[in-house]
Amino acid sequence: MRTARATVNRVLLGLVGLLLLGTGGSVLMGGLDLPARRHLDLPSGWPWTRPDGVLLPAADRTRFTDRGWWWPTVVAGLAVLVLLLLWWLLAQLRLRRLGTVLVDSGDGEGATVRGPALEAVLAAEAVAVDGVDRAAVVLTGRPTAPQVRALLVLAPHADPGTVVLRLADGAVAHARTATGLDALPTEVRLRAVRHRAERVS
Repeated sequence: MRTARATVNRVLLGLVGLLLLGTGGSVLMGGLDLPARRHLDLPSGWPWTRPDGVLLPAADRTRFTDRGWWWPTVVAGLAVLVLLLLWWLLAQLRLRRLGTVLVDSGDGEGATVRGPALEAVLAAEAVAVDGVDRAAVVLTGRPTAPQVRALLVLAPHADPGTVVLRLADGAVAHARTATGLDALPTEVRLRAVRHRAERVS
């Protein structure tokens, strides 16, 4: 599924890039008057062949403006285009959580562990570390090569370096051993819990 999404993204980005490159190149050719300078024989109807050329002549731009269906169609088409672009943007920004993790059971068959269950265990062990007030864990990557993204909210007295070391030696090491993985890349983000300033007398 992830590979299919990546392929679709590459194809769409390639098409958009080609469209922009072709449009920009055509405008540049017309603006610099390259066809006349280089004596290029461009196809008939080629836009922007001279500096004062336009993409759409006035007759083409106003051909359907007096029809009742024209402006509603234009507005609806632009609205659909904007919604599709927003959906595409949100799909890129959305964090893809891992549904299952493949575990090498040693018998050649293999087993799977539910991603949310492993996330819950990692979060519980992270909260058990001294100095961690709250923890949120998300698994990303591939089922055979998962990655951990953890957000730890630290108590005021916590030492960030000690917390990260204990997390690596504890929760992450336990998860790596339980799943039989050679490596379990982990990204940890730390945030301090908000608290009122203490008065010193």
